[in-house]
Amino acid sequence: MNPEVGHLNNKVAPAAGSPEKERPWVKPTLIAVAVAYLSLVMFIPALNVFAQAFKGGAGPFFSNLTEPAFINAVKLTVLIALIVVPVNTVFGLCAAWVIARNQFRGRALLISILDVPFAVSPVVAGLMIVLLYGRNGWFGPLLEAANIKIVFAMPAMVLASAFITLPFVAREVIPVLEEAGEDQEEVARTLGANDWQIFWRVTLPNIRWGLLYGVILTNARVMGEFGAVSVVSGNIANKTQTLPLFVEEAYKQYQTQSAFSAAVLLGFLAVVTLVLKEILERKTKIKEVE
Repeated sequence: MNPEVGHLNNKVAPAAGSPEKERPWVKPTLIAVAVAYLSLVMFIPALNVFAQAFKGGAGPFFSNLTEPAFINAVKLTVLIALIVVPVNTVFGLCAAWVIARNQFRGRALLISILDVPFAVSPVVAGLMIVLLYGRNGWFGPLLEAANIKIVFAMPAMVLASAFITLPFVAREVIPVLEEAGEDQEEVARTLGANDWQIFWRVTLPNIRWGLLYGVILTNARVMGEFGAVSVVSGNIANKTQTLPLFVEEAYKQYQTQSAFSAAVLLGFLAVVTLVLKEILERKTKIKEVE
């Protein structure tokens, strides 16, 4: 080797164990910055919500959870989730199957259209529904003539929630289907299984963790959606008020104890979602290792 090159390498490369290479302060500094940032934007506000909710003790907290407006908000939120989650699960499975199992012209465009809800603001999505189905919208006169109410009623809230959560199941199932391939399905078809048997006994077991992951994300987003639903619902207490809308309205009316109590329930749902998400991610990793 050229001695001049060797001399340059020795000069440029830091020696093993030198401060330039180890820099022991870097890792603790980055951790401290991350913890401080998360504390400011997440941990401290979350603790404040719990502190405010239980400021008067457990009695007032549980009393707030029995208010008629709160109970109606919970029922409406659960009802919307029971409608939207199955619909988007079926749609997501169909879309994922078409995209993962076929190569066709316009496939990239279809994937891009599927991702539109990720790019569009929820408020804009709600406005689009109003412009389509409102009294002065494109379909407004027809709906009014048929005495069908969409906007400021349950149907618009379902449409808004369905639009916002449209991609979650499909986006989680597509990579799982692509990774699993078609070999097992072809073997089952060769052995005489029909399409329905192939789906239930071969495809579904392969994608079950990704599918459940997408369903959990869909459910969490439906229950926590605020922007799109607030535009199309009218936020009418005991009629078109979901749990997030109840929190906002109660806080505006200076019913802070009720608002924080409802926020605690939403926070609890978020924690449950994170726990289930972690469990499914570990199950998925174990499946990939196998």
